[in-house]
Amino acid sequence: MDEAARISQLIGEIYDTAIDRALWPGLLEKTCEFVGGHSAALIVHEPARQSARFYVSWGCNPDYQRSYRETYARMHSAAQLARIYVKIGEVAAHLDFISLEEFRRTRFYEEWARPQGHLDAVQTTLDKSAAGHAEITVSRHERHGIVDAGTRRRMRILAPHFRRAVAVAKLIEREKLEVAAFADTLDGLAAALFLVDAEARIVHANARGRALLARGAPVRSLEGRFSPRGTRADHALKAALAAARDAAAIETEGAAIPLEGPDGARWLAHVLPLTSGERRAAGAAYAAVAAVFVREATLGLPPLEVLARLYDLTPTELRVLLAIVKVGGVPEIAPVLGISESTVKTHLHRIFAKTGANRQADLVKLAAGVASPIASPGPRAPGPRAPARVIRPDDAAGPEPAAP
Repeated sequence: MDEAARISQLIGEIYDTAIDRALWPGLLEKTCEFVGGHSAALIVHEPARQSARFYVSWGCNPDYQRSYRETYARMHSAAQLARIYVKIGEVAAHLDFISLEEFRRTRFYEEWARPQGHLDAVQTTLDKSAAGHAEITVSRHERHGIVDAGTRRRMRILAPHFRRAVAVAKLIEREKLEVAAFADTLDGLAAALFLVDAEARIVHANARGRALLARGAPVRSLEGRFSPRGTRADHALKAALAAARDAAAIETEGAAIPLEGPDGARWLAHVLPLTSGERRAAGAAYAAVAAVFVREATLGLPPLEVLARLYDLTPTELRVLLAIVKVGGVPEIAPVLGISESTVKTHLHRIFAKTGANRQADLVKLAAGVASPIASPGPRAPGPRAPARVIRPDDAAGPEPAAP
């Protein structure tokens, strides 16, 4: 194979490593054969991590590698100077920074380089900033001689491609980390969450969402599509997803769809369109047009405290509201509360007046909306609980500055 063909093949394999890190050792072997050397190494270092973020080598003795990291790296002044002075994209030899005679008088040469037959190395800097550095080094054996003009030329041919491949690999890794962090965040939600496309296909479900699908109620997966049980709920979902394609066609807070759960339990599905800003960025990771939050319409104590303080509800009014959420309409809750239907209606009208709601379904949505979407991490440690602070309209200016 002539040099042009070898170069073309090598460049293609360099970019392949951006997708698959496992290809690096084989690539370094071929780099040694092309450039001229007996071993090679790639290091991507970030000082904040106190270690190499990514390191791979070929042809290096593991015992000597370990002793280099533990003892001899700080003695290798030529490599240290190369790291400082070689600019991004440039190619240099270690013996550019120290004469061969001086090098052979060093302890590093006598104890580490000479036993291996190591003489010189050619290096190209791929990245260098306050955040870290990246470099590729091809080491030369005594039989190869010191780095010459041909060695530099061949390394210069490959250097820009190595640099781009490492940059692409960093971007891919960052994207994977962001997606992983995003998925972890979604798993921390107390609600079941489904990211769906315009055809209701499920493109992602958090942990609670997957558990809900396994139960098959109040929502299920039909051939990969998100499907609430009940014809009315299904039609409402389709309408919400159709509206999600147009940011102006759906309220910013999305649509709320009542669901029928097992044993008559009440559930709600909130459909939030991912149509702009950060929502679009979040959905883009999964090609989603909407996020569907599903949770049972129940209230715990902290949300009840918030509702009571926010709307100045009396204890009796709060009992009626809780019964509306957990039990049902006026005829059902009157005997549960031990009061007449007319009394329930009286309290209900007062609740409507205080909350601005017009229907019992609005109260269910209101109550569910107060609950925190973040899952509880587990039992709370013993100790006093700080009182909840409810932001009222007159608090709009924000809290007072903390004392110095």
